[in-house]
Amino acid sequence: MNARETAWRVFAGELNSSSLEIKGEEEKTPSYLITPLGAKLNRILIAGVLLDKENTGTEEEPMWRGRIQDISGNFFINVGRFQPDAAASMVDLEAPSYVAVVGKVRTYTADDGRVFVTVRPETVTTIDESTRNYWILEAAQSTWGRLVKMKDALRIPNAGKQDLISKGFTPEDADGIVQALEHYGVPESAKYLKLVQNSLRVLLPDRNIDLGLPEDIADAPDEIMIDEGDMAKGKEFLLSLLEELDLGEIGVSMDVILKRAAENGMTPEEVEEASDALMDDGLAYEPKVGFLKSI
Repeated sequence: MNARETAWRVFAGELNSSSLEIKGEEEKTPSYLITPLGAKLNRILIAGVLLDKENTGTEEEPMWRGRIQDISGNFFINVGRFQPDAAASMVDLEAPSYVAVVGKVRTYTADDGRVFVTVRPETVTTIDESTRNYWILEAAQSTWGRLVKMKDALRIPNAGKQDLISKGFTPEDADGIVQALEHYGVPESAKYLKLVQNSLRVLLPDRNIDLGLPEDIADAPDEIMIDEGDMAKGKEFLLSLLEELDLGEIGVSMDVILKRAAENGMTPEEVEEASDALMDDGLAYEPKVGFLKSI
């Protein structure tokens, strides 16, 4: 019996850039989706804001579709009768809300050749903001680890799987990296470095802080760390203001927000940055132009 596959932490930006699927050659052998950074995905753990859900089946036999947003894009989930635990959870979920999903990746190739990635959940769980933030940290560190391994592999010209294994790579990492390079070529490192930086900024009080990250994979250090004590401290004032002044479906007028923020020493530019950050994080949205509402 095969060991249970690892549930990878991966951002939507990396998942949705993936198009190389390796099918299991024998019955009950796992299939994998290879990402541009060399991850061999079968199962993943994702977290974010459930933005919407839809039952495309019947009440007797529901077929749920959902869209979950992280800091880099959207995950799309499909839940049917073969995922009874996840289907039962979907019934009571409300959008928007924070959720975590463990599931298997699936791909669909359109007539024009484009590959779309979905997740078939095993479990869907409601979580709080701090749990979502911890997932962001884990996913950032996991993404960084793949960047560093890719950097190390690229230092070995024309390396094959055995070449990488002889240099200390695990067989799984070596296989994923070699297949990724053959299929996608050298990854666009700036894209993933920016993804990591943006994700870490979500966890810090100052979104504009210079994290000192390089612009190219070749300059990447071997590890990134962040003080978890700083998590979820940013944007607290604006969030508390939205909750205090909320008028229902319409939210809070930006004019009122700017006035109250000025009394607290915030400039209009700082308010704009904070409100953009809240919306990027899935913590707030604009019900109409000129109004902001917390989720």
